[in-house]
Amino acid sequence: MTKQLPTVSIYSIPFSKVGMDDTIQYLTERIENGQQTHVITANPIMVMTAKENAAYKAMMLKADLIVPDGVGIVWAAKKVGQPVAERVTGIELLQQLMAIGEKRRWRAFLLGTSQEVIEAAAQKLQMQYPQLKIAGYRNGFFGEKEDPEVIEQIKALDVQLLFVARGAETQEPWIVRYREQLGVPLIMGVGGSFDVLSGKLKRAPKVVQKLRLEWLFRLLQEPKRFGRMLVLPKFVLHVLKDKEKVTK
Repeated sequence: MTKQLPTVSIYSIPFSKVGMDDTIQYLTERIENGQQTHVITANPIMVMTAKENAAYKAMMLKADLIVPDGVGIVWAAKKVGQPVAERVTGIELLQQLMAIGEKRRWRAFLLGTSQEVIEAAAQKLQMQYPQLKIAGYRNGFFGEKEDPEVIEQIKALDVQLLFVARGAETQEPWIVRYREQLGVPLIMGVGGSFDVLSGKLKRAPKVVQKLRLEWLFRLLQEPKRFGRMLVLPKFVLHVLKDKEKVTK
């Protein structure tokens, strides 16, 4: 059994404090040992949703590992005196796991987004990691009636990695609901990662990432996200106001 990673609590959500390399080592050991791991790559929007929605919070707490994807989480952890090693983004975590999987001949399944995007993402990832088998993929446009069919499709392919992109309101609850039936060693929600990996969207340049303005770069590409982004200043104000209570 692998040791638990150190965490910092941000409004009762336990975020891993370790960096990318240690995270990958931890997940690789669990996959090889057959320990199922549900990873949530969380941001301030998810934390605020959990703060205001008890059911969503309970769902998040069922995950095995929550990593600080958003720069706001990194800032908040530092603000309360319990800094995390670094931001651990979902897209980079996916790519690192793919690289490890190529060495170990793992198999992966991609689930979610549109048919055009998931096909393009599967093709590009298979070219990039030829020794890792993209055993299957499926778009995310299916309802509860199709869930058993989707689960059986994934189970039959005996994969080690399952990446799910079905929107913040759907992907994590779906994983929590069906993780035992799926039986996949590593399951992770990846949000908009397939859009970037497929080439539909561009990821912010390194200089923009270092300036912690990746959210703005994405907003310029997807103006429809403006409403969701309004949660970010709200999160900052809450942390500043509740500084002594944030970690409780």
